[in-house]
Amino acid sequence: MEEVEIVKMVPHVIRSMQRKIWIDYDKDADVLYMNFTYLPKAVEHDEDENGIVKNYDEKGNLTGLTIIAAKRFLKAKDKEWSLGRLGTDNAA
Repeated sequence: MEEVEIVKMVPHVIRSMQRKIWIDYDKDADVLYMNFTYLPKAVEHDEDENGIVKNYDEKGNLTGLTIIAAKRFLKAKDKEWSLGRLGTDNAA
């Protein structure tokens, strides 16, 4: 199942201007970090009303995104699957 979900990202990555993406998910904080540079070199941050933080370098180039409360983007069916995989102790 997990492979199928990851493969669904392929069209989005191909259409993106970003050619490399480093992704980290902090399940305790429910924050998804997506960086387009290695190592992240963000010096400026802009958070929108949806809890999505855009990170920029000193030249104003987008270097990554931080998505707060990332689970809210899951559909109900996906949430059940995800929480089931995490176990009941992490389902809060």
